[in-house]
Amino acid sequence: MASGFLPQIHTEELEKVKKSGNVYEYFDLLTQPLHQELYKRQTFDFLDELSEGQQLLLSYDYVQNQVLQGGFIQFIENGYIGLLPDMPAWLTNIGAVKMAKVIDDVLKVYVLNKETFDKATTVEEFVKLYAELKEFEILDEEFNELNEITIGLMIKDAEKHMKDFAQLV
Repeated sequence: MASGFLPQIHTEELEKVKKSGNVYEYFDLLTQPLHQELYKRQTFDFLDELSEGQQLLLSYDYVQNQVLQGGFIQFIENGYIGLLPDMPAWLTNIGAVKMAKVIDDVLKVYVLNKETFDKATTVEEFVKLYAELKEFEILDEEFNELNEITIGLMIKDAEKHMKDFAQLV
């Protein structure tokens, strides 16, 4: 699907980021305009207007920000689980097969423990989830190990299909 939202990125800025070799900086260059527009609109319906690659970037950034701070348990408790179902296929399409498996495993563990997550939780109950759901600890570690490689694969895909990610000016 073609994007209904193509942010403008200055060619000089893109070239500077490419030369730096920093995949995180490149990733941020592509995702920040998406976050800004999402913030303006205040609805995740915005994702429906994006190309598959843009949806992956934006969804993955939410995953990354949550998981690197508090793991998948925090990600789920903060209500972002709905960003995951399409992600394994998207990741597989760009060659991030190992990360696709991690996300698929997260979804499986979530489904098996959905009742636990559906309960209203106090701070104390939330903290107990980390002790009760040890499966997520392993998935958090796998995510951390694969994160930079996955971002690199997303950037490679974006470079091949830049017209689906941004309008260069």
